[in-house]
Amino acid sequence: MDGQAVAAAGVAFGRGDYLGVLSLLSPWLGTSTDAAPLVLLGDALAHLGLPGEAAQVFERAAACPGADVSASLGRATALYVEAGDDDRAQLIGIKLLDVMPGDTSLAYHLALSFRRTGDTGLVHLLVESLAKSGDADHLKLAGEILSGSERNPLALTVFRKLAALFPDDPYTQFKFMSVARDFCDFAAIETLEQADAVRSASGDLSFLAGETAYSNLLHCGDERLNRLAANNPGLTIPSPGHSRLRRMRQHAWGERIRLGYLSSDFWSGHATMRLLQSVLEAHDKSRFDVTLFCYTPEHHAASDANRSKWGEIVTLHGKSDAEAADIIRRHDIDVLVDLKGHTGGSRSNILNQMVAPVQVAWLGFPGSAMHVDCDYIIGDRIVLPASARQNYHEKFCLLPESYQPNDPVHRALPDATDRGALGLPSDRFVFAAFNAGRKISLAALDRWAQILHRCDHSVLWMMIDGDLARSNMLAAFGKRGVSADKLIFASATGYEAHIARLQAADLGLDTFPYNGHTTTSDKLWAGLPVISVKGSNFASRVSESLLGALGLPQLVAGTPEAFVEMAVQLAHNPGEIARLKQEILRNRFVSPLFDAERFCRHLEQGLSIMVDRGRAKLPPEHFEVPALPVRAHPFSSRT
Repeated sequence: MDGQAVAAAGVAFGRGDYLGVLSLLSPWLGTSTDAAPLVLLGDALAHLGLPGEAAQVFERAAACPGADVSASLGRATALYVEAGDDDRAQLIGIKLLDVMPGDTSLAYHLALSFRRTGDTGLVHLLVESLAKSGDADHLKLAGEILSGSERNPLALTVFRKLAALFPDDPYTQFKFMSVARDFCDFAAIETLEQADAVRSASGDLSFLAGETAYSNLLHCGDERLNRLAANNPGLTIPSPGHSRLRRMRQHAWGERIRLGYLSSDFWSGHATMRLLQSVLEAHDKSRFDVTLFCYTPEHHAASDANRSKWGEIVTLHGKSDAEAADIIRRHDIDVLVDLKGHTGGSRSNILNQMVAPVQVAWLGFPGSAMHVDCDYIIGDRIVLPASARQNYHEKFCLLPESYQPNDPVHRALPDATDRGALGLPSDRFVFAAFNAGRKISLAALDRWAQILHRCDHSVLWMMIDGDLARSNMLAAFGKRGVSADKLIFASATGYEAHIARLQAADLGLDTFPYNGHTTTSDKLWAGLPVISVKGSNFASRVSESLLGALGLPQLVAGTPEAFVEMAVQLAHNPGEIARLKQEILRNRFVSPLFDAERFCRHLEQGLSIMVDRGRAKLPPEHFEVPALPVRAHPFSSRT
């Protein structure tokens, strides 16, 4: 190749004259065996927006004597990906992985290609390389890949790096905090929460834009701030007057109330159905026509024989929100109850399509479902006191005992598992904390550590899965002066085995500000006393509601400090623990908490009041459902 032409091409490239490079070097393209001018030509073609042609030139460069084969083929792979030629990119790139196994740029481009062709298994093989990178694009792609498998410890590494690269982006910071909670990285959580507290104190609440409503509840007990956590891009925000227009539309009311439930949790193994199943079965069919509008994952729904007992099931799989709303409207539903709210997998946006004259939020999300068009939220006087009204757009339907239903019929109630079989010491007081790790706040962690310090004869039994989460938990307690021998970890297990093992503990410790919800009622169902703290929002008042409905309001401490004192006193009073356990057993089938039929009658009364107002074209209003007479006899044959 003419050396003068190559030199001139280099000068042209330096001044951005890529067409000049092409003009000077193209005549030599077919005969050149020198890699350098081919690399120059390939770079010029890439700058001209011709990635496919550039990739072919880089392939030729790699075949030249003395060429940097790996560098040229790496460039060819990247350019073929850019050109959309995945077959060629993968053919070259996969071979190159053997030579460059840790090259993050190669991993990045191959991962892009494999995602495009749907080879998810191969994509996940490349995440480890991407996680080692410091490049923002590489890390963003790794984050996207890991978004569906956040139990992978690499997620913590990736989102930690992204948070450091984008300190002012609320979405990136939130994502890191969310993953840190999943892996119990309390050092990271403390740093992030302190930064948010400084912003909040200065009046800057912009960080809340990146946080989901559910995640905000895990650490914030302020209902005013809970409403500002607005990261929910799937929602179409209703316009002013939307709700009133929906309620005023023509509707054919029937003799029986056409009641619809909307959820993805209609299968027996889900925690929601451990609460709700018997209530659905107890509905008065002479007064209520029940339809379940279901987007439950098909692999859960397909083999569940119990579903046929709950009402007519109408699937919404494969339907857009508008199509799903049209299906519901064709059923002339009088009152539609959304069981998800701002929780994972929710399709609450369906309610923003003017679906039913009465729309209600219940059970799934413990708070106001901002930007979801609901007339009412179902609660009780504890979780929804009058002071909370200013922070809700929904009106309150207050049930007389507890907002949470509980199934006493289908719920497993096995004999207790022996402590020895669970690896628990026979001579120590066992505190049990079986809430998900993400619910363990810094405040709860501090109080638990204080309890363990003051109860030398105790251990804390926790349901924490995964080596990284357990290591982080040990480090967090170690920082607070609690030795590793005071902690015992349990893994997730089947529900029957879980209820059996809970009975081996002495006392349950609640989390706050986000209480145990189903977790608390599971402990109480198993006969295990639970102590909690009075809360300041719905999520932090749930255990108080449940304990009150079981006749044990004294187990709710007024402050976190009183919570510590109560735990210490009970740990040193085995007689009182035994008495509390006996009281739970006596109350289990007498008090309202597990009385599904009684609960159903109260719920139906509340729904009837809503429908009566809807028929009369009256706007929603707060109301309380009166309590039925107290039962004189147990309600279950299990007693």
